[in-house]
Amino acid sequence: MLLQRGHDLAGLDSDLFAACDFGSAPVELPKIGTDIRDFAQRDDAVDALRGFDAVIHLAGLSNDPLGDYRPELTEAINCTASVDLARLAKQAGVERFLFASSCSNYGASGNDYIAEDGTFNPVTPYGESKAAVERAVGPMADETFSPTFLRASTAYGLSPRIRFDLVVNNLTAWAFTTGEVHLKSDGTAWRPIVHVADIAAAYVAAVEAPREAIHNAAFNVGMTEENYLIRDIAEIVHKMVPGSTLGFAKGAEADKRNYRVNCDLIRKVLPEYQPQWTCRKGVEQLLAAYADFGLKLSEFEGERFNRIAHMKHRVEQGTVDADFRPQVQKVAA
Repeated sequence: MLLQRGHDLAGLDSDLFAACDFGSAPVELPKIGTDIRDFAQRDDAVDALRGFDAVIHLAGLSNDPLGDYRPELTEAINCTASVDLARLAKQAGVERFLFASSCSNYGASGNDYIAEDGTFNPVTPYGESKAAVERAVGPMADETFSPTFLRASTAYGLSPRIRFDLVVNNLTAWAFTTGEVHLKSDGTAWRPIVHVADIAAAYVAAVEAPREAIHNAAFNVGMTEENYLIRDIAEIVHKMVPGSTLGFAKGAEADKRNYRVNCDLIRKVLPEYQPQWTCRKGVEQLLAAYADFGLKLSEFEGERFNRIAHMKHRVEQGTVDADFRPQVQKVAA
């Protein structure tokens, strides 16, 4: 989206999931570094950032299973390295720092709608890391440095490296491959959801907005109308996959993550942001993509597309070390 609008981009990515393309490959960008932890320790990091108008910081271990696997790793990547990057960007004169925060900050917040001024109550290492970055980076704001915190609802939808641990993607994949809408919790928790394309559109709107609109501001990303009980998402999928049944994983219990989010502020402050996707429309997109790909249960639950399984496999194979840093492979000639 940014390229289409004429922006000049460079990327910083350790490519942990380079082997996980689903359909067409992601757009390639010039790269200025690799692992964010190592970039933050480089002597030339400030010089590498000079001349950029904005940093859009997305890097991190992106789900709760990865966060629970080794919480100290989530702390190092999602929190410490993120705060380091913000500090370096400020030193380099980068005017805007857009941080990929999360509605996971709200954690266990009950059934009432919660807005940006609501209390943080994270219940996972992932949520805790996002909240900690907001608390550390917010005070860095001044007349030359504008951090913005985009708290995304739970993502879903088709992307070149689709995540199958996300609730809409996962329920739809189970229904498509097995005929069962497979709930891994009791389905009673609230969750706001937002399509990945609408998340991207929020970054475009924020990076192009007047400075005063986004300076040291936080925005819940999504639509207030797109809050669902997990069981209601399951029912939508069930109705859209003929002949499917509803089922529960063995030992399915209540999810301690429960938050219902008000997303009105972003559309008020950033009128250019007009999210386009609903749950039903997203499920339609996913079903068509799964059919085109010929998706099988063993794939989306296996080591290729399941994020935690993929990383454990890479550690076992030695292509990354125990701290998820890529390793150079020795090849016999």
